[in-house]
Order: sequence, then C-alpha cells, then structure tokens
Amino acid sequence: MWSDVVPNLLIGLREGLEAGLIISILVATLVRSDRRERLGQVWTGVLAAVALSVSFGAVLTFAAASMSTAAQETFSGVLSLIAVAFVTVMVFWMRRSARALSGEISGKVTAALALGPGVLVLTAFLAVAREGLETSLFIWTTTRGASESVGPLIGAAVGIALAAGLCVGMYRRAVKINLSRFFTFTGIGLIVIASGVAGYGLRDLQEGGVLPGGGTAAFDLGGTFDPGAWYSRFVEGVLNITPRMTVLQVVGYLAYLVPVMVLFIRGTRPARQATPAPATAPVETIPVDTAAVEKVPVEKVPVAAMSAGRRRPPRWALPAALVAVPALVAGGVILVLGPSTASGGATIEVASGSCAAGWEAPQPGHQIFTVRNTGGQTMEVRLIDPANGAIHAEIELLAPGTSRPLSAIIGGGTYAWQCLPDGGEPVVSASRRVAGPGGDSQAIIPVTSETMSEPLRAYQAFVTADLVTLQASADTLRADVDAGDLEAARRDWLTAHLDYERLGAAYGTFGDFDAAINGRPDGLPGGVHDPEFSGFHRIEYGLWHGESAESLKAPAAKLSTDVAELGKAFPTQEFDPNDLALRTHEILENTLQFQLTGSADQGSGTALATASANVDGTRELLTVISPVLRTRAPATLETAGRRLDAFGTLLRQVANPQGTWIAPGGLALADRRKLNGSLGALLETLASIPDVLEIRSTG
Repeated sequence: MWSDVVPNLLIGLREGLEAGLIISILVATLVRSDRRERLGQVWTGVLAAVALSVSFGAVLTFAAASMSTAAQETFSGVLSLIAVAFVTVMVFWMRRSARALSGEISGKVTAALALGPGVLVLTAFLAVAREGLETSLFIWTTTRGASESVGPLIGAAVGIALAAGLCVGMYRRAVKINLSRFFTFTGIGLIVIASGVAGYGLRDLQEGGVLPGGGTAAFDLGGTFDPGAWYSRFVEGVLNITPRMTVLQVVGYLAYLVPVMVLFIRGTRPARQATPAPATAPVETIPVDTAAVEKVPVEKVPVAAMSAGRRRPPRWALPAALVAVPALVAGGVILVLGPSTASGGATIEVASGSCAAGWEAPQPGHQIFTVRNTGGQTMEVRLIDPANGAIHAEIELLAPGTSRPLSAIIGGGTYAWQCLPDGGEPVVSASRRVAGPGGDSQAIIPVTSETMSEPLRAYQAFVTADLVTLQASADTLRADVDAGDLEAARRDWLTAHLDYERLGAAYGTFGDFDAAINGRPDGLPGGVHDPEFSGFHRIEYGLWHGESAESLKAPAAKLSTDVAELGKAFPTQEFDPNDLALRTHEILENTLQFQLTGSADQGSGTALATASANVDGTRELLTVISPVLRTRAPATLETAGRRLDAFGTLLRQVANPQGTWIAPGGLALADRRKLNGSLGALLETLASIPDVLEIRSTG
C-alpha cells in the first residue's frame, strides 16, 4: 500500500502547498488592507475552485467507467500524457515565478477590491482552480496506474493536509521553510514520477490499439524478481517501472526523464551575481510578509447606496451557486457520457430468425458495436471468421429487449455475425470483406466436446496407468508400517505421496477420494487428532511426530484400501472436458497456496518436493492438451512450457541442491521471493488457457 501512497502524497503536498500559498497571499492582502469583511468572497472563490476540481475528477472517473476496456485504455493513456505535460509546465513555472508570486497576486487583489465583490470572487477562483485542476488530473492518472484506489487517495489527502498545516504555520509565522529548496526537490521528485506516468500512458495506448509494439518487450523480469514483494511493489508504485515493459515504454520513459531532468537541474543553479531582493518578501522563507503589503486606500461605498433601488440576494446565494454549478455540470457530463452512448459504433440487431440483417462492412481499427436483441429469446452473439468459425468477439448472454456494447479490433479479412438463440438453430449473417492488414487481436477457433475428446482420453489413460504405480507405492508403505520399520516408512511415504501428487488431483478431481487420500486437518474439530483425519498427511504427522508403528497400522491400511477403491472407480467417473484446461492452472495455484508456504506440511519438510511433483503433473496436462492449444494459442503454449521449465529448474536448484529437499522455512528470503515470482509469472500465463479451450456451443 505504501508504494501507492507515496506518489500521491508528494503530489498532494506539492500542489496543496502551491494552492495554500496563493490563498495565504489573498487573505494577507485583505487583512493588511483593512478589508476583513471581504474575506468571505475569497473563501467563496476557493470553495468554487475546490468544487470544480472534485467535479472534474468525477467526470474523468465516470467517463472512463462508461467506456469499453480498449476505450478506457486509450482515454487513460491520452490523459496520462496530458497530465505529464501539465506537471512539466507547472514545475518549471513555479521555479521561475515563485519570487514574484506574492507581488503579482497582491496586485490582482488590489484591483479586484476596487471593481466589486464579483471580481474578487473570480480572482480567488481563477488563482486556485488552476492548481486544483492540475492536482485532480495528476492524482487521477496515478490512481489509474496503482494496484488499488484507497492508497493513492489516502496519500493525496495526507499530502494536502500537511500542506494546509504548513501554510497555516507560515501565515502565523510559526513555521519557516526554504520554499526555493522545497520546490526544487519536490520538482525533481515529480519529474521522476511523471516519467513513470508517461511510460504508463504509452502502455495504455498500446493496449488500446492506438500504438503498435504491445507485444515487443524490452525486458521481462517476472521470473527473476517476485512481483508481489515489497520492493517490486514500491518501485512499480512510485516509478511505474514494472517487471515487464515494452520497448516503447522504456524509450518514452528515458526520452522524457533525461532531457527534462537536465533542463530543470541546470535552471536551479544560482546565478553568478546575486539579484537584489524584490520589494515584496521572497517566497523562499515565508509565503507572505504581511508587513510588506501596504494598506490599499480603497474608497468604501455605503451599503445603503449600493443597494438602493434593487433587492440584494441572500448572502448564501453566490457561494451556494458557485459550489453547486460545477457539480451540476459534472452530473450532466456524466449522464451524456453514460453507458447509453458508450458503444458509439454500428448497431447490430439480432433475433431468433434474423442475425445482423443488412449490416455493412466496418472500418478497420477498434470498433464498438451496439448489439440489440429484438427477439424473444436469450441469444449468444459472435463476430466470426466465416471460413473457420474463429471468434473475434462475443456476447455470451444477451437477454430479449436488451442492448450491449461489443468491442473488437477489425483488421483485413472476412467477417460475419453468428447468432445462437437459446434452444434454437444458429443463424449466420452475410459475410463482409474488410480491406487492409490483419488485426492485432487473436481470433479463437471454437472448442467443442469432440475437439477435447482425444486429450480427455489421453489424460484418463495417463491417470489409470499411474494409479497402478500409486497402488504399489501405497502397499509398500503399508508393509513398512506393518513390519515396524519406520525409517523405511518415511522414505517410502515420500515416494507414494509424490506418485499421488503427479496425478494432478486439484480442486476435487477425484471427488471424496481426494479428501480421504490426501486431506488436510484444516477445519476438522479435532485437528490432527480428529478421527476423520486420514490419508498421506495423517501418516506423515505420525511418522514425524514420534508415533509408534502400531498406531499407524490402521491409517496405512486405510490409505491402501482407499487407493484401491479409487482405481476401481476412476474409469467410471464423469469428467467435464472444461476441467482439463482448468486443471493446468489449478494444480499450481494449489502449489502456491499450500506448498510454497509450507502450510500443508505435517512434519516431513517435503512441501517443495510436492511442488516439484505438481510441476510434473502440470507438464503432463500441457502435453495432453497441446495439440488443441497449439492451433489456437501457440504463443501461450510456448510461453507456458518455457516458464514451467524455468520454475521447475529453479525449484530444484534452490530447494534440492544436495539431493535432499529443504523445507520452505529453511530457504533464504531471496530464494523464496524468486520462487514466488517465477510461479506467479507462470500462473499468469496458464490463467488464459481455460478461456481459450472453453467448450463453446455451435448450435
């Protein structure tokens, strides 16, 4: 969380102090001019500026939420680059104008006093609104790039609160700060943060399809560093440097950071000859030297004369209007940008007997279609390649009488719409040809139950054969316990347990048999002493906690019997083909949760040996599904295989260097982080496989 707090804390502190200095100068000018009765007009302008800034942030948030994913990426990318430009101008302007700021604003207030209350309100509003809008935009962009929104908002609030406290202290002469140095150092920090925002914005534009090169990585350190470690989160949160960055991100980051930082630092060097101090107090030490602001002789006009012949509005009317108007305008903008206009592209009408009748060929690039179901049945709607049925984009459930946006990247090729009504026959629209190069999106060839039948048979054959091996190992373990040879039992327990783990029994693959054979004591009323605690982990606990062979005979016999029953039942078990792809991810998800943490260990210290067996089981599953996956996501298959091998190799290197497995708690902290980072990157790749191989209806 601190990695998300720090950038916005700096932004809130820097921008809040700038706005606070301006307010201090406005207030001090009125006080020294003996016009305290006009302070309410200053605060009215300040409140209006705050309302405008908050409303601006709300418009950005709700506008982004109403867009498609690709449009959000583009919107965020453009605003990130605009925010970088604003921040750059701001840090250079403040460095140049800080010394003359007090005199400039005091002069404007003096002129406003002579022109009337409305002008004074407007002067305060304009002076603060610029800082507020910059702050809203930059906080919004940094929050979009953070892992969550609470931390950045807390950081901004704390920074603004600190700035307010400093301004009050300086106004009352209780605090003195060298503001020249403050703005120099915070300017350097903001330039570094802005460099990360620039890289983040370029990445968003790549993901939105506006800029090319999204798949060209400059580096990928996901397998070297743990992305979830505190130092990775801190670097990513503060500098926006991620474990994987594209070439364009790196180039943009350095192209901004190096020249802007050089120009800024060069401009902060003191001149060879000292410049005489200005008439007003320098901003470096105190924002306003109230003794330096001369009383301004302004003719006071009697209130009765000002109000003669007309009725004055209530005192609260102007402040309420200035605060309410920005909020009302923001609400109107949010309504205009709401979901009803988010799609923006052609409207595709579908019904049970009609699918996109009369639709025209779309333009190349990113398109958002509005798909409207005018029929009486729930529909599944797809944009397909009619030659092979490959799906470019789809809506799985479209209720009667409803509309939904559908986002797609259109490249050169032939397109058609496929409509699959619930319980009806599929309908395919006329085909339309789009000229130009191929699109960046990867169309997915639908997977059917027939497609997965051969991989499913191969997996069932693998499990059936290995259950025979498991039975022999379980019988050997039982014989060791019956003979009272606990040393042999410890050795053979590990062999049998790893045989079971290689089967990939994750998330209920074997139903109730898995709980009996490999269940943990978690949730049992008696814990490890509960009568229902059985299987490998029950025997493990006894072998490594000094239990006698006699006490382990019953658990060993039950384990052997349960494995035998599983061998008989498995050939007749129902198996959902979708589970085959799902298991490629779930096996190692279990590994991350139970093995790398050591939480499943009951005393043997072999959790990482179990993790290695899980790697073998996942590799077998990838081999089984590879013929289907290779024709649909070859890059995913290649990356998954490479990262699986890398994790398996790293696991053996750090956890079994001398042929004896080390418990997770015995690993060096750096090694644990490497394992977590490598497995995290692997799981990220494996997570997409179930979507690619999902069984889809063809009607």
